[in-house]
Amino acid sequence: MWRLIKLLLFLVVLAAVALVAYAYIGPVFFPADFAAPSEVVTKPVTLGVD
Repeated sequence: MWRLIKLLLFLVVLAAVALVAYAYIGPVFFPADFAAPSEVVTKPVTLGVD
């Protein structure tokens, strides 16, 4: 039973390290996945001048 708990704990730690590595290294190899969608937005603005 203890071996199973150690294995699960090891897999959780490994998954956390992989997630952090993907967050830091991912934009270098997959820039399209991390880019924010961009579009031009134009809206008229009415200023209330008194």
